[in-house]
Formats: sequence, C-alpha cells, structure tokens
Amino acid sequence: MNNPRVKPLGRISRNSASFAASSIYHNLQTFYYNQTLDHFNYRPDSFDMFQQRYVINSKYWGGANSNAPIFVYFGEEAPLENDFGDIGILAENAHRFKALQVYIEHRYYGKSIPFGSRNEAFKNASTLGYFNSAQALADYAEIIIHVNEKFHVQRSPVIVVGASYGGMLASWFRLKYPHIALGALASSAPILYFTDITPAHAYVSIVTKDFREDSQSCHDTIKKSWTVIDKIASEPDGLSILSKKFETCKPLNNSSELTDYLAGIYMAAAQYDAPPSYPVTMVCKSIDEPSFGNDILGRIFAGMVAYQGELPCYVNEPTKETETDVGWSWQTCADMVIPFGISNDSMFQPYPFDLNAYINDCKDEYGVPPRPHWVTTYFGGHDIKLILKRFGSNIIFSNGLRDPYSSGGVLQNISDSVVAITTVKGSHCLDVLATTKSDPQWLVAQRKEEVRIIRKWIRNYFSDLDACEKGKHR
Repeated sequence: MNNPRVKPLGRISRNSASFAASSIYHNLQTFYYNQTLDHFNYRPDSFDMFQQRYVINSKYWGGANSNAPIFVYFGEEAPLENDFGDIGILAENAHRFKALQVYIEHRYYGKSIPFGSRNEAFKNASTLGYFNSAQALADYAEIIIHVNEKFHVQRSPVIVVGASYGGMLASWFRLKYPHIALGALASSAPILYFTDITPAHAYVSIVTKDFREDSQSCHDTIKKSWTVIDKIASEPDGLSILSKKFETCKPLNNSSELTDYLAGIYMAAAQYDAPPSYPVTMVCKSIDEPSFGNDILGRIFAGMVAYQGELPCYVNEPTKETETDVGWSWQTCADMVIPFGISNDSMFQPYPFDLNAYINDCKDEYGVPPRPHWVTTYFGGHDIKLILKRFGSNIIFSNGLRDPYSSGGVLQNISDSVVAITTVKGSHCLDVLATTKSDPQWLVAQRKEEVRIIRKWIRNYFSDLDACEKGKHR
C-alpha cells in the first residue's frame, strides 16, 4: 500500500467560483533562472546549471520604492501550473499589501528539469541524487535573492507560503534562511511525521475517527467489508464475482487490488474533506443509504461510486504515471521517509510499518537506501517546542484537524510568534486554497487571523528597519 500523497488539493477541485481562478492567469510573467545543480559540494559537476521556472504576478505590486512585501509560494511535488487558481492566498491578499507575488517551481518537476530532459534526469540514482529537500530550499533562496536584485527590492520583507510538502519546505526555509524570509505560512505541513516522533498509524487513526464521527454505521460497514472481500476472493470464481460486483476495468488478479483502491478512496475523502462536497459525508451517506443492494458489498460499491462518480469502470482503470507519481516515489526513497502503517484498532486491515522492508524496497527500486533520519537531523523535529521556543520565530503552522496529516503537524503555539492555528472541521491545506462563496465562517475567520499575523510581522519589520536606519545616522 502506498503512502497517501502529501499535496495541497484532492480529486475534487474547489476553484470554479474563486477570485484567484478568474484573475491570476491574466497577470503572470514566466521567467527562468540559471540554477546551480548542486549547492553543497565542489565537484566539477556541482557547477552544472539548469533552467528553473518561476512566475511573477505584479498586478497589485506597489513598486520598488514602496518596500511592499514579496509573497513567495513554494512549489511542491508537481508542475507549477497545478497551483495557479487553486492556491488563492497570494492573489487574494496581494492588493491588501501591494505585494509582489512570486511562484517558484520545485526542481525535477514541470519545466525545471536538470540534465536537459526528464529521461536523463530520472535515468538513475546518480542523476536523481540532486533531487532532495535541502537542494530545493537552496534553489528557492537563490531565486528570491535574484528577484530582490532584479526588481530592486532588497528592503522588502519576504513572506514564504507553502502547502503540504510545500508547507514543510516553507517552515524549514524560515529556520534555515531567516536572513531571506521574514516569515512563513506552513499550511498542513506534517513536519513531525517522521520515525520516532509520530506513530506510523497516526494518519489512519484520524481517518477512522473522521468516518466514525460522521456515521458509526458507515464506519462499521467499512470495517466489516475487508473480511467479506477476502472471503469471497478465496472462493472458486471469487475474483470474478468481485470484478463483476465492482465493475472493474480488468479482471482482478487478487483481492488487494480492490482493497487498496477502496482504502485509497477513504483516505483521500478524509484528507480532503472540504466544503461544499464533504467527501466523507458523501461516501457515508451512500453506504448507509445504498442504491446498489443492501448487502455489505453493495453498500461499499455505492460509497465508491459516490466518491468517484459514474464511470465506465473502476478499480484498475488504465492510468498514466504522472510527474508527481514518479518524482514523489524517489523523494520518499531519499529523505522524505514518512512512516505509514495501520494498527489493529482502525477501520482498515492491519498493515504494520516495517522500516527495514521499506529500506530494502527502495534499494531494489533505485539501488541506494533512503536516509530515514536525515530530515530530523538536518531540520529538527524532536523536542520541537523546547527547541523552537528560543530559536524560531515568525512561523504559522495551520492545520485542519480532520486532515489525517495533522497528526504530524504542530498543533500548539510554541512561542508568541511561532503559532499554531487549528480548525476542528478543517481539512488538508484548506486555508490557502482559493476562496469560494460556500466557505464556512470558521474558515473565513482562520484566513483573517493568518493575514492579521502576517501584517503584524511586516509592521514589526518596518519598525525595526526604521530603528536601524536612525541608528546609522547617530
């Protein structure tokens, strides 16, 4: 079973009625920065270069003489186009701050590909070895400095924003590059979801809680279904029966094809359980009020169709591997080793996390082992409240508590300026997505609070800047 993806947006998009979606595409300028391949070594090939894409929106910018802030969005494990329209927090607040907006694409995604082509970049572990979070942060640092010089805005405060994996990068950037970024908004950033900090089963514990809170009977039906599916699969023609019942695109080879598919639906429904559709409720309502038969499999099929919609077939439909599939597979076998397991008391079949097996699988796939403890060594994570209370500042960790990845997030204030904003009904990265007319009041209030805190950071920055300038003339 694959780990649930750490990305801002789920299958059900919310941007159809948004301000950002309707306006941002008309005001973008695309640039390419001649980026260093390897920021941390001095080998001859370290100095090879590649073109890294970044995009500017200057519609509301106050200009170089205004010292207006720069809002920088850190691209995550996807081409940059995926963020325009869906990510609304920059575009929807730029006019309030007269801010320059910058979006930076993550190396090895989209058009920011080293070695001249995707085929060459993903050829083997030697070319993939430059594909990690530390290199990505150094890329962002170089591009922000370049933008400062290009637009003559060296005095402008920089606020970095990221969602999911991008939120992890934003928080780490503030800690590693405080001289470049004044503050960071890290939305749904599971920076504590690593070995020896967060239990591997924490994610599915919240998925289970979400479904149980929505409907106990729905939860119970799902929990019973795994045994029913495996029992039928073990019988003569059982896989054929399941293939027909679930309208699979191809005959099932084993029951895990079906059970993994269903588990993925439930996990995605919980992670992206956002208004107005509320996928968990949508799935549970169809399970509790079935339209495809009153037996357990009929109920489960109804829930699957409610989430996926009416399709010609399900489960093993032909799919093409995306850039994110390929890229994230490497990243989780490099430094982003997020432990994922399932305990006995969840609504899923038990699936213990085995680190040794994980390491061996990565070695088989890429020829090199992952570094499961490197992230917490390089960025920290253990005793985070004690460490960051005196060391860190100006970071917002925002989490919706219905998001399973909130189990690896920072959920309590660490200091006056390293703060946690949580919403009981919130889901993954909901606060940074484009606004819609159906947004509930608690979400509107959350976004207002984030803007208030960022405005305070900027106000304090200019107060400090003014004091420094006066001190020079004494």
